[in-house]
Amino acid sequence: MLDKLDALEARFDELEARLAAPGLYDDPNTAAALLRERNRLEPVVSAIRARAQAMRQAEEARELLADPELRTVAQEELDAAQAALSELDEKLKILLLPRDPNDDKNIIVEIRAGAGGEESALFARSLYRMYTMYADKRGWNTDLISMNATELGGCKEVIFQILGEGAYSRLKFESGVHRVQRVPETESQGRVHTSTATVAVLPEAEEVDFKIDPTELKIDTFRSSGAGGQHINKTESAIRITHLPTGTVVECQDERSQHKNRDKAMRVLRTRLYEAECAKQQAAIAAERRAQVGTGDRSERIRTYNFPENRVSDHRIKLTLYKLGQFLDGDMDEVLDALATADTAEKLRRQGEG
Repeated sequence: MLDKLDALEARFDELEARLAAPGLYDDPNTAAALLRERNRLEPVVSAIRARAQAMRQAEEARELLADPELRTVAQEELDAAQAALSELDEKLKILLLPRDPNDDKNIIVEIRAGAGGEESALFARSLYRMYTMYADKRGWNTDLISMNATELGGCKEVIFQILGEGAYSRLKFESGVHRVQRVPETESQGRVHTSTATVAVLPEAEEVDFKIDPTELKIDTFRSSGAGGQHINKTESAIRITHLPTGTVVECQDERSQHKNRDKAMRVLRTRLYEAECAKQQAAIAAERRAQVGTGDRSERIRTYNFPENRVSDHRIKLTLYKLGQFLDGDMDEVLDALATADTAEKLRRQGEG
């Protein structure tokens, strides 16, 4: 344990020195990678140094216990130092838990209407709005990739990107089945209907993560289509890419430029194939991970949005809030924080068992 702490502190000092070196920023990619690693290590190293300080204070207090006149004060200082040490050891246990290597990545979010017809499509559109508003509150950028809109303002499917540091770490627990209970506008009897939509949150795969052989792609162009409006154009700018070995198909028609649509479609394709490859590699430990919060198992209902009761309930952590409107306006942190805390607690429990 102590060797590991020393190694982390040494690595932090090395990063500080490299970041201060002249000419580093001539290579922006290397500089950005070093800065990200330095920022990740900073809270760990701060805790390590605070722990070392608490140990010195405890040792000084023990030496003073031999002096009858200072014994009372020395005991108080020793108690305070030992309490700080205990707290810092617990903090370091959490900080040293294995990190998800995808946590800092941008994400691609796919929302699809489920059971419930048009009401489900309207709910899918509400979820899209919720996530884009949350991203805006965090200072992240969003980029629409494709949307299959309905005539009543809903969407059967929407795929978009969220670009921002830590986007995956905050939203990775959103994958799953979301259920809404409300009275549709078309319901004359005032009955509450239940509809669903599925959400998939995928860490964006870059070329270094997953390379695609261009000879394995079939690329088609076609005219944009949809419910109508200014985005429809008469040129074949929309793109459909098929990955022949897996049969994975991606379409993008949001941009007027064929080149931009192709770039967006490739991002989605690379991310989906990377996700499939990761899932294959993790199949051996799938049963173990299923007990963990936020496994991304899309077959399970993870949250209910109940309009008559102004309630949002996350079923994985048994948390219910009575502020549905605020939540749908992007005020999601209370639930996301609770999910992250539950995930950390589960990792600590599993580490203890190991």
